[in-house]
Amino acid sequence: MIIQEINLDTVWQIRHQVMWPERDVSFVRIPEDAEAKHLGVVLDDQVVSIISLFETPEGLQFRKFATLESEQGKGYGSYLLKHVIDSHPGKLIWCHARVEKQAFYEKFGLFARSTTFEKSGKTYVRMERV
Repeated sequence: MIIQEINLDTVWQIRHQVMWPERDVSFVRIPEDAEAKHLGVVLDDQVVSIISLFETPEGLQFRKFATLESEQGKGYGSYLLKHVIDSHPGKLIWCHARVEKQAFYEKFGLFARSTTFEKSGKTYVRMERV
């Protein structure tokens, strides 16, 4: 199992499959993708988990964090998020988390920093850590 940069086609495929399968694949593409760094966990030549990192004036935002459904619960997402956190000591790291995933992020020291809000039919909360 290794962490490496992942090409956008693979990132978009996994985002679509895991996060928004009911939408057109164009829905998971965001304009800032070209400037982002996309990392993934690769296991036996298969990308099983992805995360996209965006530098913002506030700090490092991670977005579109997803693990293949068949590989969830095996620690790959945790391994990837821990890598991101460990690679950016002292930097503000934040995300807009789906409310149902809030407890997962709390295990990594992120805390809710806003009230919930809705976007595209899902409820989110801003979470962050330094």
